[in-house]
Amino acid sequence: MTPDGSLISAAGLRKAYGPTTALDGADFSIHAGEVVAVMGPSGSGKSTLLHCLAGIVRPDAGTVHYDGRDLAAMSDGERSALRRREFGFVFQFGQLVPELTCLENAALPLRLTGHKRKDAEARALRWLERLEVADVRHHRPGQVSGGQGQRVAVARALVGEPRVVFADEPTGALDSLNGERVMQLLTDSARETRAAVVLVTHEARVAAYSDREVVVRDGTARDMAGMYDAA
Repeated sequence: MTPDGSLISAAGLRKAYGPTTALDGADFSIHAGEVVAVMGPSGSGKSTLLHCLAGIVRPDAGTVHYDGRDLAAMSDGERSALRRREFGFVFQFGQLVPELTCLENAALPLRLTGHKRKDAEARALRWLERLEVADVRHHRPGQVSGGQGQRVAVARALVGEPRVVFADEPTGALDSLNGERVMQLLTDSARETRAAVVLVTHEARVAAYSDREVVVRDGTARDMAGMYDAA
C-alpha cells in the first residue's frame, strides 16, 4: 500500500499530446474495495488519467504508485505483466475478440497468464453465470445483444480476480435499462471481491453507483467528497 493506505496514488500528473494539454497537475487516490467515478466533459482528460493510472500511458511529469510501487520505475514488460496479473479492463464497446466464443473471451485473461483451458473456462463459466449470461457462452460476440456482450466483458475483467478494475464508459453504448444492470453487476461483484474500480463516465446515473466522485476539468482532478466536506 501507499503511505496513506491507498492502493493507487497519483500526484501532479501532467500529460500533453503535442500542443494539447490533457492533464495539468492531476492528483488521484483509491483504496481497495472502493468504487471511484471519474467524471468530466468530453476532452477533459479523464480517459488520459485512467490510462496513466493503469500504466498504459507514461505521464510527462508526476508520479503514480500502485501498492507502494512506482509505475515509472517499471519497464514496459513489467507494467504489461502487472496489467495482465492484477488489473481488469472494461471498455465502452466491450472489445471482445469476434473469432472467440463468449466463454473463450471471458477465459482469455487466464489463458494469457498460463492457465490450462479447462480450468480457465470453468472459472469463466462461473463468472458468466454470476453475470446472467451463461446461456450465450457458446455464441460469438456478433450473435449476442449489446447488454449481453458487455456483461461478458465484465466477466472477462473480473475472472482473474484483479485488484483494480478500470472501466472506461462501460455503459456508453447501452440503453438505460441494460446500463443499469451492467453497473449493478459490475459494482456488486467488485465489492464482493474487494477490487477497486476506477469508473470513467460523464453520466450522473452511472456515477451514482460509486462511493466517491472525482471531477476532471481542464486537466486537474477535484475530489467532490472533499469539496462537500469543506463546505
